[in-house]
Amino acid sequence: QMGLGHEEGFGAPCLKCKDKCEGFELHYWRKICRNCKCGQEEHDILSSNEEDRKVGKLFEDTKYTTLIAKLKNDGNPVYKRNVMILTNPVPAKKNISINTVTYEWAPPVQNQTLARQYMQMLPKEKQPVAGSEGAQYRKKQLAKQLPAHDQDPSKCHELSPNEVKQMEQFVKKYKNEALGVGDVKLPGDVEARAADENNLKDGDRGTSSAVGAMEDKSSDQKASQYSCYHCKLNMKEGDPAVYAERAGYDKLWHPACFVCCTCSELLVDMIYFWKNGNLYCGRHYCDSEKPRCAGCDELIFSNEYTQAEGQNWHLKHFCCFDCDCVLAGEIYVVVNDKPVCKSCYVKNHAEICQGCHNAIDPEVQRVTYNSFNWHATQECFLCSCCSKCLIDQKFIPVEGMVFCSVECKKKMMS
Repeated sequence: QMGLGHEEGFGAPCLKCKDKCEGFELHYWRKICRNCKCGQEEHDILSSNEEDRKVGKLFEDTKYTTLIAKLKNDGNPVYKRNVMILTNPVPAKKNISINTVTYEWAPPVQNQTLARQYMQMLPKEKQPVAGSEGAQYRKKQLAKQLPAHDQDPSKCHELSPNEVKQMEQFVKKYKNEALGVGDVKLPGDVEARAADENNLKDGDRGTSSAVGAMEDKSSDQKASQYSCYHCKLNMKEGDPAVYAERAGYDKLWHPACFVCCTCSELLVDMIYFWKNGNLYCGRHYCDSEKPRCAGCDELIFSNEYTQAEGQNWHLKHFCCFDCDCVLAGEIYVVVNDKPVCKSCYVKNHAEICQGCHNAIDPEVQRVTYNSFNWHATQECFLCSCCSKCLIDQKFIPVEGMVFCSVECKKKMMS
C-alpha cells in the first residue's frame, strides 16, 4: 500500500518552481517533493477523482450524505460536486456564438440564478472556472484546508494502534460537533421560513397578525436589515447570503466573507468547522485542537513529542531538513524556518569566507558586511593591500575587498 500512495502524482509539475523541479516525487514521510522541497499542494497533483474521494470520505457518517454517492466498483463514498455549466449567447457579427463557462464547483442549490449570483460575488480570481487561476486556487485550498491525513489514519505515517484509535475518535467527534457545509439563501426567504415555523408552533390564531407584521416591515424598510457576521456591513436587498447551520440561522455572511478565522481564505466548497463562534477551515480547526508535527504535517496523537523553534514535532521527525538525520541532542542551524544539521549547513548553506574561501562554521565568529563574510580571525579579515589585520579597526569596503586606509585602497585600485 505504501507503494501506491507514493506513485500518486509522480512527476507532476511544480506550479511554483516550474521547470526547476524535475517533477513531483513524494518524500517518504514529509508531505513534500524530494526534488524541489515544495509541498504537495504546490504541485498539480490530485486528479479531481482523488479529491472527490477525499471529500466523500469526510462527509461519510455525517448529515451531509446527500452530497456523496457510493462508487459501484469499491463502495467508497465519492463527493458529488455540483458542477455548473453556463451558456451565454454572444452576438457575433454574422451569427450567434455560444460562450460556455464551466464552474468546477457551485453551491448545491436548486435555483441556478442564486448559484450564479453567489459566484459573481466572489473575487474574480477565486471563481473556480475550469482552466482559470480560480480553479487552481480551489484545488490548492482543497489540499491545504482539508488534508487527507487529518481524517484518514491510512494516509498517515506509521501510527501505532493506539494512535489510530485516538484519531478515529477525534474525527468522529469533529464530524458530530463542528463540520458543516454552508447554505446559500436569500435572507428574506430564511426569515419568512422562520415566521412560518413560529406560526405552526402558535397554532392558527397567530397567523394573520404575523403575516401583517411581515408586510409592514418589508414595505417600510427597503434597505436591508441584515448584516454580515464577518465584516459587519449590511447585505444588499436581494443578494444571496451564506448561512451555517451550526452557527444558527440568525447569522449570515457575504459569499466572499465566508472565510477561515485563521488563514482568512475562502472556505473551499463552503466546507466549514464551527467552534466558539468562529468559522475555521479543516486544517486550522484541527490545529486549534491538537499539536501538528512541523516535520510530517500530521496531527500528533502520541503523548510524547518535542517542541523546538516554536513548533511541535514527532520525536522521530525532528530531523535535518536536508539529510533527515534525527536532531535530538545535536547542534542544528535554522535555515528558512527549517532545522538543518551542522554538516549539511556547512555543505549546503554556510557563508563562504572572502579571505580563505572556505565555509564558515555556524559556531565560529564571523564579520559580515553587505553580502560578504569573513572568519573573524587575523588570517582572514585583512587589508586586501597590506594584509594588516582589521579586527576592531576601521576599514574601507570595496565590493568583497577591505582596506585599512585610503592609501591602500588607491594603491590597489590604480
